[in-house]
Amino acid sequence: MDAVRVALLREVLAGTEWVDATRRFAGVLRGSVVARGGGLLLVGTPAYEPWHLAAHLVDEAAWSGTPELAPTLVRHHACPSDPAHLAVGPGRIAAARRGETLLVVAPDEPAPLLERVHDARRAGVTVLALGAGGGELAGLAHDTLAVPEGAELDLDSVQHLVSAAAGENGGTPRGGRRFRDRLSRLADILTAPPPAPW
Repeated sequence: MDAVRVALLREVLAGTEWVDATRRFAGVLRGSVVARGGGLLLVGTPAYEPWHLAAHLVDEAAWSGTPELAPTLVRHHACPSDPAHLAVGPGRIAAARRGETLLVVAPDEPAPLLERVHDARRAGVTVLALGAGGGELAGLAHDTLAVPEGAELDLDSVQHLVSAAAGENGGTPRGGRRFRDRLSRLADILTAPPPAPW
């Protein structure tokens, strides 16, 4: 989902709790990783990997000039033969320490994940949770954004809103100058003369 679609989604959701709730949660996320500077770990469940959120946060980190937003995606089924950005397994959560932030995106709460999150919190890691809410994960998290089943938005849509808001500087909605700057850069690339032949 690009910036224009996020803006349209926000417009459709105007007057609901979602725009403010996702911006608030994104502000907590951004504040945690920028203030602490220890890095952002992103984990889902064995059945649900938030790779799409990871990609959007990497983009937002680059576009906003906030490298701290680029997460390390922790995968439950990572293999050493995977590409480096996909080869980080659950052991990375066990190695997390004070100053790091762990963002858990979980539509459900498998016991092994809860144990790892509990251990990370005890080690001083800031835990943020995005999921169904109301379970044990909410109790372990320093902050949470609940996306209950049957809500107006699904977990994927909320992740788009959170990632876009995390890239906003000081809560300023994306648009205006930043969007025009990105559009201008894209136009420059598309209209540039072709490279010289070899």
